[in-house]
Amino acid sequence: MTDPSAPATGAAPVRPATEADLPAIADTLADAFADYPWTRWAVPADGYAERLRALQLYFAERIGLPYGRVWTTADHAAASVWTVPDTEIPADLFTSPELAALYGDRLPEVGRADALLEAHRPHRPCWFLATVGVRRDRQGEGLGRAVVEPGLHAADAAGAPVFLETATADNVRIYRRLGFEVTAEVDLPGGAPTTWCMERGPGST
Repeated sequence: MTDPSAPATGAAPVRPATEADLPAIADTLADAFADYPWTRWAVPADGYAERLRALQLYFAERIGLPYGRVWTTADHAAASVWTVPDTEIPADLFTSPELAALYGDRLPEVGRADALLEAHRPHRPCWFLATVGVRRDRQGEGLGRAVVEPGLHAADAAGAPVFLETATADNVRIYRRLGFEVTAEVDLPGGAPTTWCMERGPGST
């Protein structure tokens, strides 16, 4: 992931994504997360790149687009995927055989880590920044901030907080510049990376 707190420097226009955008968005997010500590831990090394792209497509297509929000730049160089508090996501989307197959033998460890993180997630309605990524050859142009800002503005308009989880200390510093504060620093078992839970109140940018 790139720095979504950096101001855009001639960034491409941002718009809500459509179904036709999803393959390119999956390509971008897979590229952005290729070396991210969480995905390197959670996704099996066997077929890692293909599994990672398929996971990004699954969450954008099956969860973000129908039940949340997805924003992308016009050239698909950056994208953000959100869930929103006023839409209930069917629980079976998180336990589908398709998803289980993508996680493969990592599924039990990922499930245990997710259960521990669940205790630190907000119990009140909030927007959840599920993922944001910028293609590696386009980082440093402010595209991360460009695709995050629509969600922040929408949450502000609704008077709702925003929540996210990140697995690098660098990202913690980045998100603090957007008004997020750490609510928990979680040491996870099984060699998982330390994960920070962060929250931003309405109007905190």
